[in-house]
Amino acid sequence: MNTSISQPAWAGKPSISVKVAKAVVLSVVCAVVLFPFLVVVSTSLATQADLNANGGYVILPKSFTLDAYRAILSGGVVTDAVLVSTFVTVIGTALSLVCTTLAAYGLTRRDSWGHKPILTFFLLTFLFTPGIIPSYLMVKQLGLIDNLWALILPSAISAFNLVILRGFFIGIPQELMDAARIDGAGEWRILRSIVLPLSRAVLAVIGLFYAVGYWNAFFNAMLYLNDSSRWPLQLVVRTYVLQANPILDSGAGAEAQPPTQAIQMAVVVLALIPIAAIYPFLQRNFTKGVLTGAIKG
Repeated sequence: MNTSISQPAWAGKPSISVKVAKAVVLSVVCAVVLFPFLVVVSTSLATQADLNANGGYVILPKSFTLDAYRAILSGGVVTDAVLVSTFVTVIGTALSLVCTTLAAYGLTRRDSWGHKPILTFFLLTFLFTPGIIPSYLMVKQLGLIDNLWALILPSAISAFNLVILRGFFIGIPQELMDAARIDGAGEWRILRSIVLPLSRAVLAVIGLFYAVGYWNAFFNAMLYLNDSSRWPLQLVVRTYVLQANPILDSGAGAEAQPPTQAIQMAVVVLALIPIAAIYPFLQRNFTKGVLTGAIKG
């Protein structure tokens, strides 16, 4: 009599055909994802002859040139936009991390004043958003129109990131904090010496969320910034690529300018590089930080 218990399908060792099928599917998915990026990068490096020969978009140019990048980074709208986006991303991410960390830690102290009403206030933002007009009126009332702080302060705290971080803080053993209090440590010392060192993974993920949000944001700039010299890079990309507004000055020397299509793709690549360069260094913390905060919450 056979008493062996059959294993479920997901617990057994996959067959060779299954492995091959997975490899083929993953290869196709990677190709579909990477092909547009390859076209964008190749087009930004192509010459006018390559663009004419390939109908405007190039997969592998016969000759490479950095003229498009030299043109957009030689000063002017794009250079200013890069500086603006860098300022907003760095300052905004730092401010958001500080505010979110303090709020999340304070909301883990169940004996703190106004704990439940404040937590409810944050959670209600998941269901009710202020809307464009009230937000604009508030920013205008605060005198932030045509001010870069209008791109930072309205989105300084994300309720989603707050919930994730609070859930992680709650999961930290309470015995550690009680032992620190017995030794005379206050809340600031506990936060600085115990909570933050144990939360590096989730803080890295939350910081990545905020940095990506600030770097890619353009809608707030459309609403609050009338001076084009203060536009972030993403708004310049949108305005130039979608509306075909010129970035480089026309006039003298216009005949020596790189192809328009190459300049468009170069601006797109410039907007993608920072996040694409940072993400691999934080990838190992991504799953750990988000899932730990969500499960323990």
